[in-house]
Amino acid sequence: MSDEWLDELCWNEQGLVPAIAQDAASGRVLTLAWMNRAALAETAQSGHAVYWSRSRAKLWRKGEESGHVQKVLELRLDCDADAVLLKVEQVGGIACHTGRESCYFRKLDNGRWVATDPVKKDPSLIYGKK
Repeated sequence: MSDEWLDELCWNEQGLVPAIAQDAASGRVLTLAWMNRAALAETAQSGHAVYWSRSRAKLWRKGEESGHVQKVLELRLDCDADAVLLKVEQVGGIACHTGRESCYFRKLDNGRWVATDPVKKDPSLIYGKK
């Protein structure tokens, strides 16, 4: 596959584009991460989500430590070509490093952020003690 399709994206000043991972079956938003050109190309080629870790300044293959990979079923580009949507199958049902299904587990309730989703697996059991 030629990589000319990557030229159609509007990358930000850091060469990144936001990438939203959505559960293909439920439609639930799982996470927002960032991709650079290499991450998006590898994602399209491999069928597994690869992001750019801004904190570690390197490619982050989702699930490389936890085993909770995201199988990419479909890639979509928004109308402005500046955000990517990944429709995924979330292996293990956990997308968040907190051990929850989604990174969006808190909601605003009377001026406070309240956790509404249960922890499915203790993070120390997923990642070990750090």
